[in-house]
Parts: sequence; structure tokens; C-alpha cells
Amino acid sequence: MLSPKLIAGSAAVVALGSLGLFYLLSANSSDCGASAVAGGTAAIGGQLDLVDENGVAVTEQDIITGPTLVYFGYTYCTDICPADMARNAEAVDLLDQAGYSVTPVLISVDPGRDKPEVLKEWTDYLHPRMIGLTGTPEQITAAAKAYKTIFRVPEDTSSDDYLVDHMTQTYLMFPETGFVEFFSRDDTAEEIAKTTACYIDAAT
Repeated sequence: MLSPKLIAGSAAVVALGSLGLFYLLSANSSDCGASAVAGGTAAIGGQLDLVDENGVAVTEQDIITGPTLVYFGYTYCTDICPADMARNAEAVDLLDQAGYSVTPVLISVDPGRDKPEVLKEWTDYLHPRMIGLTGTPEQITAAAKAYKTIFRVPEDTSSDDYLVDHMTQTYLMFPETGFVEFFSRDDTAEEIAKTTACYIDAAT
């Protein structure tokens, strides 16, 4: 597994003054931006039956209790997942500074290696509120299907250094409305924070 101490180095942390942060997150709530989703936004999300990083069985009602950034990845990922999740953690910190509480979540697409204790070490290093989720292959497949995302574990997993192909979007989810928006790898922490704050303001 990639050492957690090597993870944070893959994403730069941007320090912002209070005035700059206020400007960054003061978006017009009527113009948050909306991604086009085939089948409509109601087609994304839904029931989750997974196991959290403490070994506890959880559902979507336990996980999405407030604004939540959901990402499908895995801890043995060599570069993309650490960078994306560090960026999501940075966005959450920017939102914290502006008075918005958002939870970052990693749903593992590698249940064979990502046991709860492995996830806990990885997520706790990146952010104290980050939640790691795993489950059986069937549970992970069902979660990916609900979120309209794709992953592929190789047939030969005898070597511990195999790679898992997966999509890299981050989903913004609200408990009341479900899917709100998604972010690509090109979106920065600042852009994610700004858009997320806009949607939170629009919902209140």
C-alpha cells in the first residue's frame, strides 16, 4: 500500500487569507452551475449497503448526513486517487474556514485489499472527517451501479501490486435531494469549494 505520508505531497495546499476565502466562496446561489447528466440527476445515487472503516455495516442514510463529496477509488492507487482525495480534503478545509461542513467519502473499488483497517489509516491521514467504505465485491458493484460509475478489477489478483481501472469523478450529494453535482479531475479544490458553497447556500 502506498504510504499515507506520501499521499499528501501529491496535492499542493493553497493558503488563502480571510478576505480571499470570503470572495472565493461568495458565489451567486442562482448560478451554481449544473452538469448535464444522461437520464437526469435522479438517476445517480440511491441505496448503499457497505462497511465503514470501523467495520460497521452502514447505509446511505448513515453516510450522507449532510453535504458529502463521494469518490470511488482505492488506497493502493499509485497517483490519481491520492491526488484526487487530497484535493477533496483541501476543498473541505476551505469550506470549513468559510463555515460550511462537508464530509469527504472514499468508496473503495478494491475490496480485496481495502479492508476497514487499511482504509482507516489512509483516510485518517488525509482528513479527520474522511470516511472510508468497503464491502463485498457484490456490494461495491451495486454501489458503483447506483452512481453510474465503472471500475474493473483484473482477473489475476495474485500479485499485490495489481491496478484497478476506474472513473475519477467526485459526486456532491445532499441527504434530502441526493445527487447535486459532480466534479472532474480538472476541477481544483477552490472550484469545488466555491460550487459546493453555492449549492449549500441555495438549499438553505
